[in-house]
Amino acid sequence: MADGRVSADTRARVLAAMAALGYVPHAAATTMKTRRTNTIGVVVADIANPFYQEILDELSRDISSKGLRVVVWNTGEGSQSDALAAIRERAVDGVIFTTATEESAELHAAIERESPVVLINRSVPGIECDEVVSENRVGAASVADFLIERHRVAVAFIGGASNASTSVERRDGFLGRMRELGHPLPDELIYNARYSHEISREITAALLDRPTPPTAIFCANDYMAFGALDAVRASGLSQLEAPWVIGFDDVAMASWASFDLTTVRQPSKDMARKGVQLLLNRIADPAAPVTTHVFGCRLIERGSTR
Repeated sequence: MADGRVSADTRARVLAAMAALGYVPHAAATTMKTRRTNTIGVVVADIANPFYQEILDELSRDISSKGLRVVVWNTGEGSQSDALAAIRERAVDGVIFTTATEESAELHAAIERESPVVLINRSVPGIECDEVVSENRVGAASVADFLIERHRVAVAFIGGASNASTSVERRDGFLGRMRELGHPLPDELIYNARYSHEISREITAALLDRPTPPTAIFCANDYMAFGALDAVRASGLSQLEAPWVIGFDDVAMASWASFDLTTVRQPSKDMARKGVQLLLNRIADPAAPVTTHVFGCRLIERGSTR
């Protein structure tokens, strides 16, 4: 109805008739004309992780506010084939990945199809696309400074998936700073819990059974830190005896009285909104230079380190 050959009076009468009849433009026909689906795909890894819940909530809200639809693929639940099919069939205008590795089939399919892509909270070597990340190394290094300043030198580190950029950066930032401060962690106090609450709980329980348990445990995300706190509480240790526990992300649950978790805050809502902005910019201008936006982090001290 934007054709200049149609008079304003005729256009107004047709629009009024469409409204009276409850007419809705056919989605498939609109897609054929505009070559747009008005649908954005979002890939998450583990919807049980509160970080993904929060970032997905903000992504959905922001995308919907712009009149677009959202389709979500939780690749941790075996929906990888659905995501691959949608990308290859161009059923979405672009894809936001909140999780991705060098092995991600969905990411490579999107790149091969030249689909607009944005990575949030991830960076993948060799992949040229827009990214929204936080200062993981700096945030993790601040944990080392915090612990050493308070004379907590017998520290364990529980990391995430070894092929995830966030895990690698947080591990390197923390362990590197501990070495610089003269307190390198022995190999037996460095663990990989694959961002699992249950694995982190089991690791922490084993640490507490050691003849000399660590005085602090730094987990590479809050979800694992909750598992560590569960193990500490189940051990029956007093507050003076129990090791400090620190996480990373600062999800809403971290501030709950039941957890009261000291953690490194990254602004997940701001990161989500920036990711949507970058993706829409990329859809509008596929040839624009690739952008990486970096958000700062800061340590939030709570009861788990008091």
